[in-house]
Amino acid sequence: MRNYNIVIVGASGAVGQELIKILEERNFPVGELKLCATMRSAGKELLFRGKPYIVEVTTPDSFNGMDIALFAGGIASKEFGPAAVERGAVVIDNSSNYRMDHAVPLVVPEVNPEDVKWHKGIIANPNCSTIQMVVALKPIHDAAVIKRVVVSTYQAVSGAGREGIDELMSQSKSVLEQGEANPKVFPYQIAFNLIPHIDVFMDMDYTKEEWKMVKETQKILHDDSIAITATTVRVPVARSHSESINIETRKKLTAAEAKKLFSEFSGIVVIDEPAERKYPMPLFASDLDEVFVGRIREDNSIPNGLNIWVVADQIRKGAATNTIQIAELVVKYGCLLKK
Repeated sequence: MRNYNIVIVGASGAVGQELIKILEERNFPVGELKLCATMRSAGKELLFRGKPYIVEVTTPDSFNGMDIALFAGGIASKEFGPAAVERGAVVIDNSSNYRMDHAVPLVVPEVNPEDVKWHKGIIANPNCSTIQMVVALKPIHDAAVIKRVVVSTYQAVSGAGREGIDELMSQSKSVLEQGEANPKVFPYQIAFNLIPHIDVFMDMDYTKEEWKMVKETQKILHDDSIAITATTVRVPVARSHSESINIETRKKLTAAEAKKLFSEFSGIVVIDEPAERKYPMPLFASDLDEVFVGRIREDNSIPNGLNIWVVADQIRKGAATNTIQIAELVVKYGCLLKK
């Protein structure tokens, strides 16, 4: 097997460092590795397979000789994505910059792997909350055709980066000591609180995060007829997002049938033993790649409905792991750009 030259843009951030870690964990066939970021992070030293690498400033020439460019997020892919493609690198982007572009596949490998094959140089990684939801929805949609989804998310503060974790920790300490919360990252105190507001408000007073879950899910599942409504909430949890998902299907599925479908689906781990008080929780999903599904039960209010509880590490499966899985598909399908 040949090795592939990889460049990571945003390498010094939380997702960038996770990308480095997962490339090593999954033994991806890396030839040359280049780590890039902004001027602020240039000169930092990061390890890959025990070898130190110095973070460089990202320029268009950073992509010379590279096979795959992994963008950790932010605006960098807008600025440098086209330059990477021009120089022959397949871009896999974690930002929202290209997700709804009709010319760009939006991929979750367990759900729509074949979409990788029609890329034109750029492949988008979905929103973290969307990823874990569509993994859970896919086996249900295949078996019974989903008509409607109502999802409420409980999103960890690390979704806002390292600064989000730092703010939760500092506020918790301050509040417990009868001090001031002084919110900076979030619009209100997050310690001992919930904030039903993630990203900016848009049409119909839904937030951008909520509309992402609607539009991205329809694109990934290739089905605009699925009615989806979302409420996204920031919670005082450090890592791993949770979701309460209500699903209405065209065909009746029992809870037992749904549980069997989940158990047999790649990437899902079922934890569903209510009598033993066993169900997914962010505490136990952190630093793992699987999507955990539990609280599987029929919706007593409609004929063809299910309720499920879904938890996943949004930094790993919701970002970095999904990105590396896409890179593995690019290699598997021979979808590199011709030099």
